[in-house]
Amino acid sequence: MLRYLLSRLISLVLSLIVASLVIFAVLQVVPGDPASFMLGMNASPDTMAALREQLGLNGPAPLRYLHWLAGMLHGDFGLSYTYKTPVAQLIAQRAQVSLPLTIYAMALSTLIAIPAGMVAAARRGRASDLAVMGVTQLGIAVPNFWFAMLLVLIFAIRLHWVSSGGFPGWQAGIWPNLVALTLPAIALALPQASILARVMRSALIEALHQDYLRTARAKGLTQGQAIRRHAFRNALIPVLTILGLQFSFLLAGAIIIENVFYLPGLGRLIFQAITQRDLITVQSVVMLLVAAVIVVNFLTDLAYAAVDPRLRRPG
Repeated sequence: MLRYLLSRLISLVLSLIVASLVIFAVLQVVPGDPASFMLGMNASPDTMAALREQLGLNGPAPLRYLHWLAGMLHGDFGLSYTYKTPVAQLIAQRAQVSLPLTIYAMALSTLIAIPAGMVAAARRGRASDLAVMGVTQLGIAVPNFWFAMLLVLIFAIRLHWVSSGGFPGWQAGIWPNLVALTLPAIALALPQASILARVMRSALIEALHQDYLRTARAKGLTQGQAIRRHAFRNALIPVLTILGLQFSFLLAGAIIIENVFYLPGLGRLIFQAITQRDLITVQSVVMLLVAAVIVVNFLTDLAYAAVDPRLRRPG
């Protein structure tokens, strides 16, 4: 297990280094100058040069990369060109929206998908299986932003149960914020739950044809008991893979949903920073999201080893 853990840690560190190099290099070749964008095209060359010096844009690229990397290791992501605020502070403020939204959507997706997948697998070919497969096919086919607008139309505009967008802030209490995040979480969870339910069904159906399941049934267990006690754990590896990918997608890919519901999250911050040529904010937030994806994949690998003891063995 220790050898497996060390190999995963080395892979984690190398992935983070490569990701930081790629992100920094890509943003260096993006056309446009943040200083000219901030000052306008009619700014004098002296003013432009002074601002570039103030923003640290004149130094050699390798030195700027090392300075940025060292700063991130100490929690200093730089100063936003647009907001004149430390990027770390902006990230902390926006993460208070994006992270709870991601966890909320993941919880809804898992609570819906795993029971639905188990029911579909246990009743393969019956009406309940066909119903689950039909609903999940619809969930995959419908774009989440269209579903989000439909939720706003029904529950906010027609029924007036919730507001159509915005975020009151955690100082207003837990309940108002959970209400504000419910429709975005549902819009994000529907396609993810559909994918997860289909993966769960397929993995369980494959497990049901294994010899150990036949032995369990021969000992007197019902099909439901055999699934819960034996097949479920063996079907978890592909499910864990999807869960890891979904968490990463929900954290980094909720830009459209955050804009539909006007949520001040990380996705909206990236969108605003790109439109305002705030490259240091884009660079730092993207690196943080990529790091979150890599760490989640690392934790997923550890979950594999916990579920399947064979992965802990050398070789």
